[in-house]
Amino acid sequence: MSIPTIPTVEDFTSDVIVDRYDDMINPPGLTNHLATAQADHDVVAVRSLNVPPVSQGDCVTGQLYLGGRLARSYGEAVEVQWRPDQVLRRTRIDDWQVHTTTVCPPGEAGIIVRIDVTNDGAQDRELRLGLWIDSTVTRSGEPWLAGPPPQAANSVTVDGARRVGRPDDGSAVSVQGLVDGSGRDVTDANGTARMIEARVDVPAGQRRTFAYLHVIGGGEAEVTAAYERIAADVPGAVAAARTTWDANLAAMFTPGNTEFGGNLPVLVTGNDALRRLYWWGAMGVLWFRRDNPASVLGRTYDTLMPRYWQTTTFIWDYSLSSYVHALLDPDVMRRQIAHWVGLDIDHHYGTEWLTGGPVGRWYSVNHYAMTRLVNDYLRLHGDDGFLDEKLTSSSGQTRSLADHVRYWATAWQGLRSASGLADYGKIDNLLECVSTYVHEVASLNAANVWNMRAAAEISEFRGQRAAADELRTQADELLNLVNELYVPGKGYFHTRQPDGSLVECRHCYDFATVGTTVGADLPARQRDEMVRFFVEELRTPAWMRALSPWDEDAGYSVRADHQWNGAYPAWPPEAARAAITLGHPEVVLEWLPGLAGTANQGPPGQAHFVEEAIEPINGGARKTPPQLPYIIDWSCSSAGSWCELVLAGIFGLEVDLDGGVRAGGCIADLDPNARLEGLVVQGRRYDVIGGDVVPSEW
Repeated sequence: MSIPTIPTVEDFTSDVIVDRYDDMINPPGLTNHLATAQADHDVVAVRSLNVPPVSQGDCVTGQLYLGGRLARSYGEAVEVQWRPDQVLRRTRIDDWQVHTTTVCPPGEAGIIVRIDVTNDGAQDRELRLGLWIDSTVTRSGEPWLAGPPPQAANSVTVDGARRVGRPDDGSAVSVQGLVDGSGRDVTDANGTARMIEARVDVPAGQRRTFAYLHVIGGGEAEVTAAYERIAADVPGAVAAARTTWDANLAAMFTPGNTEFGGNLPVLVTGNDALRRLYWWGAMGVLWFRRDNPASVLGRTYDTLMPRYWQTTTFIWDYSLSSYVHALLDPDVMRRQIAHWVGLDIDHHYGTEWLTGGPVGRWYSVNHYAMTRLVNDYLRLHGDDGFLDEKLTSSSGQTRSLADHVRYWATAWQGLRSASGLADYGKIDNLLECVSTYVHEVASLNAANVWNMRAAAEISEFRGQRAAADELRTQADELLNLVNELYVPGKGYFHTRQPDGSLVECRHCYDFATVGTTVGADLPARQRDEMVRFFVEELRTPAWMRALSPWDEDAGYSVRADHQWNGAYPAWPPEAARAAITLGHPEVVLEWLPGLAGTANQGPPGQAHFVEEAIEPINGGARKTPPQLPYIIDWSCSSAGSWCELVLAGIFGLEVDLDGGVRAGGCIADLDPNARLEGLVVQGRRYDVIGGDVVPSEW
């Protein structure tokens, strides 16, 4: 049996998820890299269809009625299964089997739900199939600066079996309708603005097919044309979604492809868990690619989807997938870095691509995130000329990129408190839902050590030895101050408050960031204590807790990305890389099968619950739902950190600024026959076999 190396959509098919009324389920999303949408808890309904700058907000529409009654009111569960190209849903109500297939047709600003209804009863009978319609479409002339996208009250008019929604200002149009199996509009037996209903006789054991279509846009002519184009060949649109996704997946792992500026190496391994997590991370970045002509930045990669922040890229999240962005789409990454330099990263956490303008408040991680992005880009692509490029910040400072890197590496000194460490502000500048993780934190102060060392390497590479020596001296001095926050014997760190008091904080971000940035500098006893803390208080069989439940702040919040009841998707791979750096790869390798079980619900969610909080789904840590108090989206672009765990952590890849490549890691303990094929570094192609890096042919 051959080992799979290039994934298809079949390889990402989720487990069947059973969704009952008001269950803790986050319904799956769909995208064609232009439109995004989310299935709802109904077997037909969709929500959050958005194609910036046109949006339906978080509007839920297309809810199913059977026999004149809301289908959800029967109390029957809906079984849901996700694939990159489609969402399959099915339920059984009053001896009607209802199966639906939902897709975003390639290149279209809309969504299709194919509906197959089978009469499982013993008698011939009439099917009354209705769809409840809502419309809140609008086209905002302003940047999207809030989590939920814009929406507006609409007037909805009846056009046969179609419903046309328009806001008062006429800025956008939504066309929704129901067609039969041949693609023709059904004969609408209802005729109200809220309801489309088809009535047909169905013999016992027979099936009838329909399709619900929903298209949005700026003008009625273009939207109607798209609607009719899709309706004319619904099976073709469903098939095209699969073909397009398979082609994109193949391109991701193919050197010299025409879809991306680069590629990810092919992983060849007999270890199913390792392969699944690597592909999971790759899919979790590809899913966020935006090829929208409204973007002033060209191609971009969003951060959250499908419900929140559809036009925003957060610097922090992008940096957590830095390795993947650098390998896969380096030209896009280069442009994104340069754009962020030109904005005020000391006051905002990201940008939105409709205008290119800033979004939100300052995130304390920004200097570390930007340094990490430049570091990975330079090592994997060379491009020394980028370091000389003059870039002007929003404050009017024009510097070379190399000088910007040195500025980021030493900017902490402007935040320095009496202790000598940087004070990184209040809760909204850091983890947002951990009240004690504020001010002087070990993570970002340790990251400053790494920043200065990275800047020193760049300076030395450019022949600036004195500047490099000065940066390294400052880094060594800061390292000693960082470790004063450590709680001896416990494995975790204090935070220091403005009054000088120390507060114990058992958070994974300290473990992961201190471990990955300066772990090799720590005493052996401390390294062992940190890993023991991670294993005993944070790691769970299939996921991890971001905050130890033994921490006094565990009662503060239930937002699962950073609290006791779950973790953000980058925290497990970041923590795993830290454990490897701290000298304990075994705690990672034994964890991989459980983590791979969590890759059973689509791309990594913005958070997954730990097993004690909510029952897992077939052994996989459950995605956290979007409603209050959780406000968690179905997926998050920091998924690329799983690829970095495999490449830089388990394979131990290291790349020098001059393009030298080394490997090692702990792959031999997991799969001694594993290898990477088609790793492209600075224009040269390599295969990595165990700890050996071998040049290969194009």
